[in-house]
Amino acid sequence: MVVMEQQRRPRRSFPDEYKAQVVELCRSGERSVGAVAKDLDLSETAVRRWIAQAETDAGHRAGLTSAEREELARLRKENRILREERDLLKRAASFFARETR
Repeated sequence: MVVMEQQRRPRRSFPDEYKAQVVELCRSGERSVGAVAKDLDLSETAVRRWIAQAETDAGHRAGLTSAEREELARLRKENRILREERDLLKRAASFFARETR
């Protein structure tokens, strides 16, 4: 029995306008999500995720909106930087405390 190894597709990013157009294509009902994804060489999972996020942003579904997700990411990054700065200042204070003894 031969097991075929699936190659991973390189990670791609798409502008919000493109995602909105794909979501509208799916919502029009002319073709299924799978057919739209296949025609545009996208993964069906990604398209379904875009549809779910569009519903969340519109208030039709519970969850974090895109703006909230961006703010959360920004705050987490800021928090990480502040922790690093705090730790650096702790080490510097400890170093200078030893030097003055």
